[in-house]
Amino acid sequence: MSTKTGPQRFPGASRANWYQDDFGGDPMQVDAVVLHTTEGSALPGYGGGSSAPNLTAVPDLAAKKLKWYQHFDIETSSRALVNLRGGVETNTLNVCQVELVGTCDPKTHAKWQKAGQAHIYWPDAPDWALQGIARFLAWTHEEHGVPLSGPKSWPAYPTSYASGGGQRMTAAQWKAFKGVCGHMHVPENVHGDPGAVDFARIVKYAKAELDLDDDTPATTTPAKPAVPAFPGRKYFVAGASNAYVLQLGKQLVKRGFGDHYKVGPGKSWGEADRLNVRDFQKSRKELRGDADGTPGPLTWRLLFS
Repeated sequence: MSTKTGPQRFPGASRANWYQDDFGGDPMQVDAVVLHTTEGSALPGYGGGSSAPNLTAVPDLAAKKLKWYQHFDIETSSRALVNLRGGVETNTLNVCQVELVGTCDPKTHAKWQKAGQAHIYWPDAPDWALQGIARFLAWTHEEHGVPLSGPKSWPAYPTSYASGGGQRMTAAQWKAFKGVCGHMHVPENVHGDPGAVDFARIVKYAKAELDLDDDTPATTTPAKPAVPAFPGRKYFVAGASNAYVLQLGKQLVKRGFGDHYKVGPGKSWGEADRLNVRDFQKSRKELRGDADGTPGPLTWRLLFS
């Protein structure tokens, strides 16, 4: 059984359509996000929650922003993927699912346009909508360590249906996957959404939110060294042993906050690490009010800045 870590509610998301109390779900440490499109123009009912994702993003076309509705905790399995009995796990395989209200089908787009029905056609989504997705992905990256990367192939619908574009992952690829993908990439599922959404632009916007290097060509002006991405709180809990703990410890020593180490930093998270982090937090006015010794996104950013 996995232990959920970090914040479970996306800031600003409405819980007016909350389904976790009715459908439960399995706890998991999320390392992937799956993007869907609803193929409708309003917030779906999801059969009372029986087929709901973790969150739904509803475009407010007048205000040019996304309104978020959260249905399950970030790290509780939701129900928007096909999960065949005896096959590979889908809904429960460390995945946070997001439905984007609108369409990826060019025929639906044309029909709605002809009828004068306002909507977002996601392959041609406006920047403000892509930036809204990017802000969510930046948050999952900082708080839960979800990589800002994904499949190279995002074929257009209807080619993407039933893996017509050859984009569907194998079971082994899916089990190893970490990052952001579409419904069309998940095994056991035939749907082709979200089609040819501009994933590269979404990632670029997400990295800009976090001041991360977006792999653009170097200019003649030396770039400021990028702060390494915060991997997520789950790497700094009792019993954790990983390279991020060692990276943190070395930086604490470098910044003069290694007094509690008897030998030196290591890969296993322990009380000495916590006390050194707490000392650093007490040294910064931005962190003094919550100097608990547990590194979060702001502590990490200030430590490595």
